[in-house]
Amino acid sequence: MADFDLDSSFIPALHKPSALLPIAKHHDSLLYLIEKNPVTIVVGQTGSGKTTQIPQFLEHAGWCSDGKIIGVTQPRRVAATTVAIRVAEEFGCELGKEVGYSIRFEDVTSAATRIKFLTDGLLIREALVDPLLSRYSVIMVDEAHERSISTDILLGLLKKIRKRRPELRIIISSATLQAEDFLSFFSQSESREPSDDENNEIGSIISLEGRMYPVDILYLESPAEDYVEKAISTVFDIHTKELDGDILVFLTGREEIDTAVQAVGERVPQLPPGSQSILALPLYAGLSTEQQMFVFDSPPENTRKVIFSTNIAEASVTIDGIVYVIDSGFVKLRAFDPKTGIETLTATPVSKAAALQRAGRAGRTKPGKCFRLYTEKLYRVLPDANIPEIQRSNLAPFIVQLKALGIDNVVRFDYLTPPPAELMIKATELLFSLGALDEYAKLTKPLGMRMAELAVEPMMAKTLLTASSFGCLSEILTIAAMTSLGSSIWIQRDGEKKQMESSRRKFAAEEGDHLTLLNVYQSFITKGKKESKFCHENHINFKALTRAVSIRAQMKRYLERFGITVDESLKTSVANKGEQIRRCLTTGYFAYAARMQPDGSFRNVEGGTTLHAHPSSLMFNRKADWVIFHEVMETGSKIFIRDISKIEKGWLLEYASGYYQLKS
Repeated sequence: MADFDLDSSFIPALHKPSALLPIAKHHDSLLYLIEKNPVTIVVGQTGSGKTTQIPQFLEHAGWCSDGKIIGVTQPRRVAATTVAIRVAEEFGCELGKEVGYSIRFEDVTSAATRIKFLTDGLLIREALVDPLLSRYSVIMVDEAHERSISTDILLGLLKKIRKRRPELRIIISSATLQAEDFLSFFSQSESREPSDDENNEIGSIISLEGRMYPVDILYLESPAEDYVEKAISTVFDIHTKELDGDILVFLTGREEIDTAVQAVGERVPQLPPGSQSILALPLYAGLSTEQQMFVFDSPPENTRKVIFSTNIAEASVTIDGIVYVIDSGFVKLRAFDPKTGIETLTATPVSKAAALQRAGRAGRTKPGKCFRLYTEKLYRVLPDANIPEIQRSNLAPFIVQLKALGIDNVVRFDYLTPPPAELMIKATELLFSLGALDEYAKLTKPLGMRMAELAVEPMMAKTLLTASSFGCLSEILTIAAMTSLGSSIWIQRDGEKKQMESSRRKFAAEEGDHLTLLNVYQSFITKGKKESKFCHENHINFKALTRAVSIRAQMKRYLERFGITVDESLKTSVANKGEQIRRCLTTGYFAYAARMQPDGSFRNVEGGTTLHAHPSSLMFNRKADWVIFHEVMETGSKIFIRDISKIEKGWLLEYASGYYQLKS
């Protein structure tokens, strides 16, 4: 392991001499268990060092000989990147050499890589090319208790692969009491009957205790009306009344976090002169890797760091120096309604397990406090754990992948928790109407197979793969990259809301958001890259657009691999192609169509759901008859749609006759 010399590259926030971590004393017993058992379940609190140390123990013990690699999967991109950066640092190598990471649209690995961190979704994609994952000697599935869909499907795949590759070692790390469930899942044969001798030899559970200091838990006496506002005022209460120590605040999503960071920034000047300052930082999945890394830096002299985070910081990422936690009591979860076919992100009360994880973040370096922005009575009625994602999500992307992996009978696949039948039916219907499945529910060739290989969800994959026939592939590639960003392309600076709005109007296309995104991108590559002030003057997020350029290049490479060439001569203006582009988007997004009502809201085609244009959309307060949209989010009592474009009703019948019929 690298010597810990304190030179200029020393990052205090990321360094804990590994000998001090609780896992150090389990070194020998861990290696023995992994050598002896095909499956090892590691139960340990976040902070025990399991994620950073186990891969290094294995590498030193020779599990990478013969050119094999150790794969460590994470449910989230942020975790895969931050952990890889930390382990490379400890290993004493440059990131991307012996230790690297791979996430969607970003691969930082090389031929020298021996320890590879990646999202579980990406490992499933690797199985499309190498079904037995033969490059890996050990696969560690981290944070498996979060039960993301990709984790659940990956566990089912690993169970299948193990039959063909008994030498493969599987390590599952979980921070909760689900260890027994994971072990019995791997011990059961296909018939769901545990066999006599299998239970004894297939695996074992090892428990590592994490370092924990006592944490005082404080509740509100009466419920908070607005938890974001309450969180901000609690930050200032802690700052003025409590001792030193950084604060971690759990909110539900990007918009709340940006609001809170801005509000804290505006109130800092009102602190008494000479008192300690506050540095507010955001942490959520849409930020670039670079922006996410800021939360690990030590704050400037005489400054307290306050991090506003989604549930990312609950388990995957450990930020040192946190002494106070403020828990809003909510988390955004996916909820798919099979009746409407719409998947929303909805703020839901957290589970007891999550509340416990959140509080535990405060007791890492010294005794801490957790301020729960809800009453103790409410805590008692919270569910013990969240419903696994596979039981509340749109399964279409996963069915395509399972079929591409040769698992045609997706109903019989070995799931940790089987998904409800209506979700399977709805996903199969959608894939059939997109043309990905034939009437025997087999993947169509080449469309279905290609849709499985593209790293975007099925509706966008279909749009991309039909774009050449509409003569607008280059434009659709751009739109696909711009909608994959997960972060806003606009930057609103303090007190410049009006200026930002007028900047947005400059690029606005009458027909809606997709063409507007295209206008922004094209202006950026013609002017923005050359003129440094272009982005600043137009309130455009330079980092987000640079990422869009790189994502677009990767998607283009995928298409070229299928023999689809992209004509990049931008001779025709967007105006001339607007209709083709919107028709093409309809071929993929017909299931996300809605009609405007007299009051300005929208109704989806089935008519049961009222949708509202999101304030960030150009179609907010604009007239349209029929539209398609890209994303749905639920906030409070309203369901918002964003990335909206106008379409004609006739196009829905033309491109989705299997999905829609006119009632006579």
